[in-house]
Amino acid sequence: MIDYSKVVSGVAKEIKPSGIRKFFDLTSTMKDVISLGIGEPDFPTPDFIREEGIRSIEAGRTKYTMNIGMIELREEIARYVKRKYNASYDAEKNILVTVGGSEAVDMSLRAILSPGDEVIIPTPGYVCYEPLTRMAGGTPVFIETKAEEGFKLKPEALKAAITERTKAVLFAYPTNPTGAIMEREDYEALVPVLKDTNIILISDEIYAELTFSGRRHVSPADVDGLYERTILINGFSKAFSMTGWRLGYACAPEPIMALMKKIHQFAVMSASTTSQIAGIAALRDGDEETERMRLEYDKRRRLLLEGFKRLGLECAEPLGAFYSFPSIKSTGLSSDEFCERLLRSKRVAVIPGNAFGAAGEGFVRVSYCYSVEHIEEALRRIGEFIEEIKAEKQAK
Repeated sequence: MIDYSKVVSGVAKEIKPSGIRKFFDLTSTMKDVISLGIGEPDFPTPDFIREEGIRSIEAGRTKYTMNIGMIELREEIARYVKRKYNASYDAEKNILVTVGGSEAVDMSLRAILSPGDEVIIPTPGYVCYEPLTRMAGGTPVFIETKAEEGFKLKPEALKAAITERTKAVLFAYPTNPTGAIMEREDYEALVPVLKDTNIILISDEIYAELTFSGRRHVSPADVDGLYERTILINGFSKAFSMTGWRLGYACAPEPIMALMKKIHQFAVMSASTTSQIAGIAALRDGDEETERMRLEYDKRRRLLLEGFKRLGLECAEPLGAFYSFPSIKSTGLSSDEFCERLLRSKRVAVIPGNAFGAAGEGFVRVSYCYSVEHIEEALRRIGEFIEEIKAEKQAK
């Protein structure tokens, strides 16, 4: 009889399950739950994008495309990235179309890492970065970002984390789960730290179009001294509400991109043809729809912030993405305890902050890609829960 313990990958076995998935699965077994837990736009994919995909299927455009993506789409990506982020990339040499942004992160890591190379990851951060680093043979090194500093990557912390084995820094701004952003001066402060090193920046910019309070997204690819070391990753899920279409892209210096293309060639035949054709339409004509969604997210964001203030929960203002990251330390509960008790007693689902790294303990992630009515009812129930916690403390 086969002993599967001697068959499966030791690295894969050691990877912890996603803390987000745990609460998603628990929520699915319960009735009448108001969920603020999942980071998926509640808007449908805009009509003109869906119609373009439908037309392509009806016309029989259902064959494989070029492995690296349709040239028409890569040319549109080059124009879009230049127009939006002032970053210049050649459609043939520097751009790869991927199956979502996460595949682009994976290809980036596999293209640059050798066993034992270190990847610096600011936390709280997206849940896939650590396991993807480990599966590519790298060693994650975590930097704790702080609420009082806007959850930004600080040059002093970066410098202290760099060793002779550091190969890359992997981050997303705007950030999931905190909603933090990096502004131009924040990136410029990193330049002296990285100068004269061979360290690569893997910049996941999937939330680039969702910034608030008058801020505009800045890519490190538009900062002097960082362009040549940046792999810019983006996709269609958040800006165009195309999560299920699974379409992303990476822009990188040619020597790195050549390896990414080679790995992609053997891992993925090509991204969905239908999705690529729809993606061309999104990039060409999607600005107005993206802005409409952004304004609605901003209304919900302000509603949540006002609600947290009223409930006595401190929360650094999220300036991007569609997440808030309030502190629940005043309740005396751990992140897991708060979320489990809130779910069971009030049927409200939020995600424990420690699902995004140890630095997230004492916080919870609350998504605002839900209706105003949904958010108002969730805040009412959270308020009841906090009052009950206070009463428990007084009774002791």
